[in-house]
Amino acid sequence: MHHYNQTDLIFQLKIGTKKDKLSPTFKAVLCYCEGKRMRPEACGIDTVLFDFGGVLAEEGFAKGLHAIARKNGLNEEEFFQRARELIYSTGYLVGRSDEAAYWQTIREKLGARGNDNDLKNEILSRFILRSFMFDIVSKLKDAGCKVAILSDQTNWLDELDARLGFFASFDAVYNSYHLGKSKAEVSQFTDIVTRMNDRPERALFIDDDEAHCARARAAGLQAIRYAGRDRFLKEFSRYCRF
Repeated sequence: MHHYNQTDLIFQLKIGTKKDKLSPTFKAVLCYCEGKRMRPEACGIDTVLFDFGGVLAEEGFAKGLHAIARKNGLNEEEFFQRARELIYSTGYLVGRSDEAAYWQTIREKLGARGNDNDLKNEILSRFILRSFMFDIVSKLKDAGCKVAILSDQTNWLDELDARLGFFASFDAVYNSYHLGKSKAEVSQFTDIVTRMNDRPERALFIDDDEAHCARARAAGLQAIRYAGRDRFLKEFSRYCRF
């Protein structure tokens, strides 16, 4: 079902067109909406972009790096900050380097021990999907919205999908590793909205990083910083009423 049909249906109902006078197309749209127990105007947005770690799933990258630091007797916060900087500076985040080079740099510069697979699994095992977020994704699709992942990730996101099978829940997946640019650039957001065939003001971006949210807003998108389930659901209700 196309979103413009829902919009046309809303107009027809608002001007007082009786259900039995609707065209066959509008009747079909109305039956669809009623069958889903969703009002056509359930959402005031057309597209929702979800971050992965920290939004759709627990933040496995941060938790995993802290675990690696503990096992190696290193300062956890210092190790995390430097390891996060290295994923940018090595180019791994945007596909200009590979995983082996990243972990070798971690061992040489930060003093961590362990083989690549063991270190990686400390991170990947901690990305636990949040079922309530996937319930929201499903409801958004039922309401006619487009949904996508927009994540600063590496090939690890593909490996996580191979394990957990969540890509199929989305219309598109945008990963910095494959795009060659990250959410550190404002243009990333305008590029993605264009790819989704939408307008920035009709798109909502959800991320646990306020700097990313600020760049999304600078590009004209709506944005919610995820800071816990209850707070998020309250803020999200301003855009969609399920």
